[in-house]
Amino acid sequence: MAASVEYNEDSIKSLDWREHIRLRPGMYIGKLGDGSAVDDGIYVLVKEVIDNCIDEHVMGHGKTIHVKVGDHRVEVRDYGRGIPLGKVVDCVSKINTGGKYDSSAFQKSVGLNGVGTKAVNALSTYFKVQSFREGETKLAEFNTGELTNDAKIVKSSERNGTLITFEPDNTVFKNYHFIPEYLDNQIWNYAFLNAGLTINFNGEKYHSENGLLDLLTRKSDVDNIRYPIIHLKGDDIELAITHSNQYGEEYYSFVNGQYTTQGGTHLAAFREAVVKTIRDFYKKDYDAADIRASIVGAIAVRVQEPVFESQTKTKLGSLNVAHEGPTMRSFVLDFVRKALDDHLHKNQAVADALLKRILQSERERKEIAGIKKLANDRAKKANLHNKKLRDCRLHFDDKKGDEDRLAETMLFITEGDSASGSITKSRDVQTQAVFSLRGKPFNCFGHTKKVVYENEEFNLLQHALNIEDGIEGLRYRKIVIATDADVDGMHIRLLLLTYFLQFFPELVKSGHVFILETPLFRVRNKKETIYCYSDEERQRAIAKLGNKPEITRFKGLGEISPEEFGEFIGEDIRLEPVILKKDTKIEDLLKFYMGKNTPDRQNFIIDKLRVEKDLVEEELV
Repeated sequence: MAASVEYNEDSIKSLDWREHIRLRPGMYIGKLGDGSAVDDGIYVLVKEVIDNCIDEHVMGHGKTIHVKVGDHRVEVRDYGRGIPLGKVVDCVSKINTGGKYDSSAFQKSVGLNGVGTKAVNALSTYFKVQSFREGETKLAEFNTGELTNDAKIVKSSERNGTLITFEPDNTVFKNYHFIPEYLDNQIWNYAFLNAGLTINFNGEKYHSENGLLDLLTRKSDVDNIRYPIIHLKGDDIELAITHSNQYGEEYYSFVNGQYTTQGGTHLAAFREAVVKTIRDFYKKDYDAADIRASIVGAIAVRVQEPVFESQTKTKLGSLNVAHEGPTMRSFVLDFVRKALDDHLHKNQAVADALLKRILQSERERKEIAGIKKLANDRAKKANLHNKKLRDCRLHFDDKKGDEDRLAETMLFITEGDSASGSITKSRDVQTQAVFSLRGKPFNCFGHTKKVVYENEEFNLLQHALNIEDGIEGLRYRKIVIATDADVDGMHIRLLLLTYFLQFFPELVKSGHVFILETPLFRVRNKKETIYCYSDEERQRAIAKLGNKPEITRFKGLGEISPEEFGEFIGEDIRLEPVILKKDTKIEDLLKFYMGKNTPDRQNFIIDKLRVEKDLVEEELV
């Protein structure tokens, strides 16, 4: 029996602000991560700093923000009022110190808790804040929240505003790297939500005059939408909506400039309001699923003292719009009911195109109703003894649970018994599940959603992910394609991506799909083993170990033992996110790679082909 630990005065500890943030970073910035996911902590740090600049802009101070992000250093300069010089140190290093507690100075700001820049400071190995105000400047520097340089106030000829520079701590964010596409989307969202603001990001200009209309133009395939984007604006609310030809629903929702990736009351009200308004307009009780099928929408609201369900503000809770005002639901419902109804009455061509889309969705739903019921019955029986799925204990859609742990949930999709066996034996059974394919999946390009139910493997995968009716109930934060790095493995990868892009594009667009990187080489001697993911890493490992180390080339996942596999899917897991670039059209992409345009594809392969002679010459250079 273990000795009992005495509980007395010595057991009670008080941590200062920086110690608490560094001990419990998840309370302040959500999950940590390495930058491979869009909601990883390093992007939250960037957001927290830019949010302050946006609040200045919203209050009418500063129309330009300069943002520079290098490999590990971030610089943000605004041209607002500048932090009062006597409070520069306090504002970035004392909890419960800030201007946002005075609602007359910051109404409807992104955050009201005054924690953001303190968290950035505490979680950075280098943090500098410099305020320029009325011809003077004050600078302070920190290391993991500890003040290292408290400079005196001196004269300055620079314009008013604030400059913040920081380097995230790589002992907290291990092996982190910024992904340009994530930052690009993040900066564009700021521009769309603040029409007239200019953000210069790494030398590029980001500017929007039409708000959410510009956002939906960028996010949707404008050549394939069913009617021109509807753009509606009111006091403290803006929305944009259209229907496309893709499957599923796609939404972008914002509160006070914050991208609420997990939605909340405003998005739920928006979805409900669209259905109610359209039913009333056409005077017919259409199925909600038929009305919302293929919808692409965006909503932004501004409220006083928003109530978020987490520190990172990704989901809006229940609240009134103002202290004595309507609820968020009734506020959104009332606006949509009037504004959308007016628009449809004034634009008959839009109303006709929208009705045509609804009727098409209704026909498609009824066509697959029979096979859908049979497939779902089969899936329910298979779930009791689903040999394809080795599930984990925690799930992303669990209503109660540790947010950090739920964000770690992932489903590995792998092929072959040996590979799935190795992952199954070495995985974390709390957060990692495995779905085993029996071979190459069916090429579903050009087929309707009926194939998802007719193909047993696709149907079981859909049920394992819980995405039949949308991604709100997604059971795993990350869907990880784990195939061999050979021709067959690449082909399986393409077939799975075709399935997701064709029928569940929102999974990819929302940053849930990843490719597992596994080492190509193992280089070792008697003292050390180094796993290498590229030939460059192999060369460095050989140089480090010297004296002719043993080199093993891994040809497939099945060759890696369960013990070794544990090294690659644990804390140091390397995941490559599947990202759609802004000018990528899904239909054209799939048609080129998975369609029957054989000559075009052959010419592309020939143009890109590199023979052994070329590779040798590159290595010599």
